[in-house]
Amino acid sequence: MIRLTVRQMQYFDALAQTLHFGRAAELAGVTQPALSAQIAELEERLGCRLFERGGKSVRMTEEAQVLLPRIETILADIREVETIARRGRLSMEGRFRLGIIPTIAPYLLPHVLPELKSRFPALQLELREAVTASLIEETAAGRLDGFIAALPLDFPGLVKEELFQDRFFLAVAENDPGFIAPPVAPDSPALERLMLLEEGHCLREQALAVCGNVKPVAMASYGATSLTTLLQMVAHGLGVTLIPEMATGPASAVRDLKIVPFMEPMPSRTVCLAWRRNSQRHEECVELAKIVRGLREVVLPQAA
Repeated sequence: MIRLTVRQMQYFDALAQTLHFGRAAELAGVTQPALSAQIAELEERLGCRLFERGGKSVRMTEEAQVLLPRIETILADIREVETIARRGRLSMEGRFRLGIIPTIAPYLLPHVLPELKSRFPALQLELREAVTASLIEETAAGRLDGFIAALPLDFPGLVKEELFQDRFFLAVAENDPGFIAPPVAPDSPALERLMLLEEGHCLREQALAVCGNVKPVAMASYGATSLTTLLQMVAHGLGVTLIPEMATGPASAVRDLKIVPFMEPMPSRTVCLAWRRNSQRHEECVELAKIVRGLREVVLPQAA
């Protein structure tokens, strides 16, 4: 009889999600050699190759693609058993898998994590940073208990609790002559130099919505995977970019960068916490939303 361990199935699932041994090990919370050893043992027990390795690339075999939905079902059932076993215990205790988008994570987590650690020392928080589409998919599949992102979220099976409004500002070079006298109008010709994050980031779509009356020409030449990179590009005079209010504090430390407001009513995004409609972690998600909402004034420096 072939015996597979839960750990091996979890590592298989992580590698199937990422198709990268390093990222899979990070997602599973183990070292890369440990994950590789378990995958090799799994393949030996099953008597077939599950992943093809070629340099830095990893590809699932046909056997792995057949196996994946069955292992996902087994892991989902195990998580459900864990959830049932937790009933009657204190809220915000044990393992909680939280997703968060990259344009929120570095600005919100430094405030949220110490608060959760102080209030709930028994909470084992596991974090997953990814773009919105990936977080929706992983939450729907039961791999995440909930996630923090910006509305709108185009998925009917989610419960969404609003946390706060995060206003948008414009980041420009300190000596940029086009922004001597703010506030900035959303149809300002200077926004034609708007630089955007790469496809998949919701901040990209929000920026285009805010500046809908102008056609950004810089986006064809530039693109970045992080807001930090965009701000460095702006500081060196390569263009301008939209910046959420929660990022204005760290951005103020960037040399040769200036943050200017838009005209009232200032554009904004709605940050929310979302989770599966039938999730057993509903009460904990409501509690988490309450905690994050209470940190609004420290998260949003312009509102303090």
